[in-house]
Amino acid sequence: MFRALLRLVILVAVLAAAAAFFMGYRLGEHGEVVKADRPVATSGSAPEIDTARARATGAAVGEKVAVGARQAEHALENGTLTAKIKAKMALDDSVKALGINVDTADGVVTLTGTVHSEAERTRAVQLARETDGVKSVTDRLTVQ
Repeated sequence: MFRALLRLVILVAVLAAAAAFFMGYRLGEHGEVVKADRPVATSGSAPEIDTARARATGAAVGEKVAVGARQAEHALENGTLTAKIKAKMALDDSVKALGINVDTADGVVTLTGTVHSEAERTRAVQLARETDGVKSVTDRLTVQ
C-alpha cells in the first residue's frame, strides 16, 4: 500500500515538472526581462591584440608541455621496466614475487623485500638483470 502511494506521488511530481518545463516556466525569471551590463551586439573595431606577448606566452606554454611530456615518457619507461621484471618473477616458479618490491629510476632497478632462500634471491636479481633496458640492479633483498 505504501509503495503504491509513493509511486503515485513520484509520478505526479514528474508529470508536474514535465508540464512546467514544456510550458516554458524557468526558475528565477518569471517573465522578468533581464538587462545585461554590456550590449549584446556592438559595432566598431576589435581591441588591439599584442601578438608579441601572445607568441611569448605560447612559447612558454609549449616549453612547459614539452617538459611535462619528457617527464611522462621517463615515468612510462620506468613503469614498463618494473612491470616487465614483476611479470618475469610472477612467471618464475622459484621466485615469490609478492615478497619483492621492484623500484625503477632511469634504468636502475632496486629490489627490496624478503625472500626465503639465497637461491630465490639470486634468481630474482638475475631476472632483473636479464630484462632489456636495465642498466644496473641494486640488491636490497633480505633472506628470511
